[in-house]
Amino acid sequence: MGFSADSRARFNLEQVSVLLLEETPLGMSVLVQILNGFGARKLHRCDTVEKAEKVVRENDLDLLIIDAMGRSGAGYDFVRWLRRSGNRPNCYAPVVLTSAHTPAAAVVKARDCGAHIVMAKPLTPKAMLDRIIWVARAGRRFVECDTFVGPDRRFKESGLPEGVAVGRRREDGVSIPG
Repeated sequence: MGFSADSRARFNLEQVSVLLLEETPLGMSVLVQILNGFGARKLHRCDTVEKAEKVVRENDLDLLIIDAMGRSGAGYDFVRWLRRSGNRPNCYAPVVLTSAHTPAAAVVKARDCGAHIVMAKPLTPKAMLDRIIWVARAGRRFVECDTFVGPDRRFKESGLPEGVAVGRRREDGVSIPG
């Protein structure tokens, strides 16, 4: 993460086929605008898991951006289904899972269902592009066993991306004018 502006400027998603699973019209609109800004034109927009499963069966995909789908958690189940579907090459495609609520337990659940990375909402274009580039360049091995199918959960944590602030405002002792 923390790529220079030059490296992001050369990243174009024009030929990338992307599945978007987001049940809210506003959330879908935000995703579409962000991805269109990166040049993506092959967007498969799905507002239900059933529609997303149909797209997976009928198209070759390069990237999936999946919402956790709130309290139902249907997005996690979809990723688990995708990984075990045997639908090649889609079952190996990178998955970015988005959620408005990302406590540690939700991040573990996303990792364990086979997502590559979790993003907390609200999403920003810069953060989305950084995560897409990271997933594309990371090259994590894919693991298939009885209890798990997905990208290798063991990878080196190299800390926060360059330029990311550490801590929270109250804990950093920053005075707020008032």
